[in-house]
Formats: sequence, C-alpha cells, structure tokens
Amino acid sequence: MLWQTFEQTVELGWDFYLPVIIFVALIALAVPVWAAIGTSAILMLVMSGDLPLSLVGEKLFTGIDAFALTAIPLFILTGDVLVRTGLSRKFLDVAEALTCFTKGGFGSATVLVCGMFAAISGSDAAGAAAVGRMTIARLVESGYPRPYACALVAAGACTGILIPPSIAYIIIGLVLGISASTLFLAALIPGICILVSILITNLIVNRIYSYEGGGQMTFSEWLGNLGRSLKSGWYAFIVPGIIFYGIFSGRLTPTEAGATAVVVTILMGFILRTLSFADFPAMLVSSAKVNGVILPIIAFSAPLAEALAIMGVPQGFVTAVTGLTDEPWLLILLMIGILIAAGCVMETTPNIVILAPILKPLADNIGMNEIQFCIMMITALGVGFITPPLGLNLFVVSGITGESILKIAVRAVPFVLCMFFVVLLIAYVPALSTTFLPEIYQ
Repeated sequence: MLWQTFEQTVELGWDFYLPVIIFVALIALAVPVWAAIGTSAILMLVMSGDLPLSLVGEKLFTGIDAFALTAIPLFILTGDVLVRTGLSRKFLDVAEALTCFTKGGFGSATVLVCGMFAAISGSDAAGAAAVGRMTIARLVESGYPRPYACALVAAGACTGILIPPSIAYIIIGLVLGISASTLFLAALIPGICILVSILITNLIVNRIYSYEGGGQMTFSEWLGNLGRSLKSGWYAFIVPGIIFYGIFSGRLTPTEAGATAVVVTILMGFILRTLSFADFPAMLVSSAKVNGVILPIIAFSAPLAEALAIMGVPQGFVTAVTGLTDEPWLLILLMIGILIAAGCVMETTPNIVILAPILKPLADNIGMNEIQFCIMMITALGVGFITPPLGLNLFVVSGITGESILKIAVRAVPFVLCMFFVVLLIAYVPALSTTFLPEIYQ
C-alpha cells in the first residue's frame, strides 16, 4: 500500500526502476559501492533527461569540493599514526587501571579504549582492527569465549562513528548543509550513552556467566594503580585533548583540529622513538585506501541526489508515508526501522548520501529538530555495524581472528538490543542531542 501511494505521488517510470535494479544487482555482485552509485546515478540522469551528461563531471567535482572533507583523511591518518607509535596501548593501560576492580574489568577496559580511540580516529573499522589486535587474545585468556570477545570489540568499535569527532557526522553535515562542529557538540551525550550502555551490558553478561572475575583491591590500591598508569601514559591523552578542546571551544575547525592532531602525534612518535620515516609509506597507503573508499561515494552522491530531487522522490516519500499515518511516534519508528535495515546491508557513507535527503523532509514534516534527526540517523546506522548480514565490524574482527561471523553475530545480540534502546531515547528525548547546543537549535 505504501509503495502504491508512493508510485501514484511521484509517477515513477523505467528511468527510476531500471537504475535501482542495476544498483541492487551491482551491489549483489560485490561491485564497489561508489561504482554502483555512479552507474545508477548517470543512467537515471541520462534516461530522464533531467541533467545534461556534460554537467555530470561538474557535479562530481562539486560533490567533494568542500573544506570540511579535508578533516576525513586527517582523522584517519591520526588513527594510523596512533597505532604505529604505540600510543593506543597507553590508552589500554589507563582504561585497564580504571576498571580493574570491577567484575569484567578487562572487558570494560576494552570498551573504554574503543571509545578513546573513537575520540581520535572517527572510524569504526580502524578502531575494531586496532583494538581487536590488542585485546581479543587477552580477553580469551581472561576467560571470555572467543566469539563473545570478538562481539565485545565489534560493539565497542561502533563508537567510532558515534563519539565525536566522527567521519559520519562530517559527511551528513556536508549532505544536509549543517556545521560538523555543531553535530560534534550534539553527539557528545548520545555517544557517551552508547558507550555506557555497552559497558553495562558487558557487566550484566559477566555477572550471569562469570566470564571474568574482578580484582580484589582497596580504594587506595586502585587509586595508586591508576596514578601509576596515568604517570606512565599521560602524554597519550594530549592528542584527544587537543581535538576536543579545539573543536568544542570553537578555536579550531574539525579540519584544523585533525591537522594539529596529525602533527602532534607524529612529533610524539619521533620524541618517543617509536616512529621513523620508514613507517610513513605504509601509514600513508593505509590511510589512502580508507579515504579512497569514502570520497568517491560522496562525489557520486551529488548527481544521484540531483536526480532524485528532480524526480520528486523525497517529497513523494513524505506524502506516501504521512498518507498512512500522521502519528509522529509511528513515523519515527518507521525511520529507525529503515535506517537499521539499511545499516545491516550497506556501509554508513552510502546510506547517508542516499537516505539523508529522503528521510530529512519526513523528519521536518513531524517537527523533528534537524540536529536530533542527524544524531538519530547516525546512531541507528551504527547498530548495523554489528548486525548481520553485512555488519562491517563483524567482518573486521572475524578477519583478524578467523572466528565465524555467525558465532560473533549471535553473541552480539545483547549489544544490538542495548544500542537500539539508546536509539529510541535519542529519537524521543530531544534534550539528549540539543542540551549543549545554542538556543537556535533547541
């Protein structure tokens, strides 16, 4: 019924259906997402005649001609340098010292270090790989089953796109014309809520199955242990400190903060003698590979968005959906369902560039704050990172451990549920994402 109403509203023809069919087929054949989007977008424009083919190249250029996008490769490179210099292990030492007295202490430390890594790299896959290599073997030694250890890392690494600075918020800000700094500020509380929910879930699972015992120590012993860890690794927190202070104080743009973080991290590596010029080629190639996946998708999203807008697809979707119900809470649930389903089968970047322009008018129609919509969207898509069939983090941890994706996915169910609960809170409690924002956004 919804699709029939949508068809009647927009009056779609083969200039829409054929590109969509080809897009699905290319994705099923494992063609790179940017190529599938680009092929479908160009075919849609050519068949509809809405935009001369000669202007497609210009649209591709304007799609990535934005200063804010410079922050993406900078944050990715910062994460790579962080791992190469060994500073990420200092995060783990401090996180372990913080949680060593609790039942499930090292599991909690693993989640915390995922959050710390997220506050620098802005990438979930990078966090899953880096933290997974450091912690999964030790988690197993501590008594965790390997599939659960993998699921814990995969869930914790979801904070990579949920805790600012985040590549996903930079992209959705560019697509919808919203300041990335504003989105970072709005995402702070929701990102912490996700991190806390994963911590609590791990503690509950530990209490049920007794995977790992807690350390027996007095408060003074715990404080001394924490003090020693901070004394030996305090300098590792200079980098996230620069990023957070620079962005949230307004003194630095996200791009400037990323550039500063790269320089400081490299200097620290040289000072500590854990980095040499011989490491640079591998670091730059690794960062370029990740960046080379993201930017072409953003570039080809511009002609696709142009074609969908000219065809009236976003407006038609809003008319069709509101024709079924005008209850805001039901429409919000529908949006969350669409986003989680999309996150299960496709990565965040293509989901943002395809779905954000379509769902945003629906959010506007029910009076949802645009900032709240962005936070809800990114968080809902983040649930997809640990949800089969194509949960990206499941594949990353499976790749570095050899563990079955299905076994990891089963153990990840409690984390999916806790993250879904936070998504509902963000969607129905606007204050979670607007508390620290200027009055104009509240």
